[in-house]
Amino acid sequence: MSTNGKNGHGANGQEESVKGITGNVGGGVAPESEPAPVVAGAVAPPVVKLTKADFTSDQEVRWCPGCGDYSILNNVQKVMPELGIPREKVVFVSGIGCSSRFPYYMNTYGFHTIHGRAPAIATGIKGANPELSVWVITGDGDALSIGGNHFMHAIRRNLDINYILFNNRIYGLTKGQYSPTSEFGKKTKSTPMGVIDYPVNPVSLAIASEATFVARSFDIDVKHLSATIQAAARHKGISFIEVYQNCNIFNDGAFEYFTERTGRPDHMIYLEHGQPMVFGKNRDRGIRMNGAHPEVIQLGSETGLNENDCLVHDIHLKDPSVAFMLARMEQPDFPQPVGIFRSVSRDTYEDLLTGQIDAAIAKTGPGNLEKLINSGDTWVVE
Repeated sequence: MSTNGKNGHGANGQEESVKGITGNVGGGVAPESEPAPVVAGAVAPPVVKLTKADFTSDQEVRWCPGCGDYSILNNVQKVMPELGIPREKVVFVSGIGCSSRFPYYMNTYGFHTIHGRAPAIATGIKGANPELSVWVITGDGDALSIGGNHFMHAIRRNLDINYILFNNRIYGLTKGQYSPTSEFGKKTKSTPMGVIDYPVNPVSLAIASEATFVARSFDIDVKHLSATIQAAARHKGISFIEVYQNCNIFNDGAFEYFTERTGRPDHMIYLEHGQPMVFGKNRDRGIRMNGAHPEVIQLGSETGLNENDCLVHDIHLKDPSVAFMLARMEQPDFPQPVGIFRSVSRDTYEDLLTGQIDAAIAKTGPGNLEKLINSGDTWVVE
């Protein structure tokens, strides 16, 4: 059973949406994990709807008080019952880092793997068991440093997995060294004179790797984060989400300039499919194209510009160029974009793999392992 590829309709048949997320989010009734067999003449047992508690393990959560990881965990646990997937059909895979404790806290199958290699393990799981709902949980260091190669190849293959990257722009587990997403010039324990690496933009890297679903959210907007996770889960193909997550111990306030509630309208833009790109406390600014480049414009009678002059967001564009351009918009020159950047369809790796296996069986018949081992030249070592 797969979470992905389902429609975006709730129990009442109406499409549901929240600010910044449209067209992909839906509710649903979760079946009991393993319904009892039906006996002739017996009354069928009622369908049991799973709850957040069913997906919460008995393990003590070992993150620092105030860490943004709690919000992500809480939202994933809340979303899972809405997907209608039995717990035994769900697998969470992680690498190394604070975020990678995640599988312990989910009452599903899980695999705490090695540094940077979670996508490789997830590829094997999904390839061998296409019916499973597979989730990769990773951090900016785990995914983009030692795991950069695996990150890129899992995405380009378009495996039907969900990939959540916790980005706090620091190495938290190893106590505050700079990470691949740390901003240029940042002083850390490993860069006392300032970072001289240019940071990786995870969303633009995912789009450049041809991800079919790319989104960004942040830890303190729980409604937006929850809707983003649901939209990703229902996408057929690779679903990548970058989550801005505060590390209040080693990089406190890294995103506060644009995520703080009072300043958010002027410094952040929520991407909404089919809507003009407008932002500002008074919705008096927008984004339009100036040739091949985006620019911020002032709306109102003084300029004669209005929402009709703004770029209309389209997540279904096959060409990733516009999505990539939006991913490059950053503070202070642009409002920081959050929401779905791209959502397109393409054949998945595991479907193509299954197709090749079926074609081979149709041509040559089912395999026989014993016959294969004893075929050709054999010898006995005594």
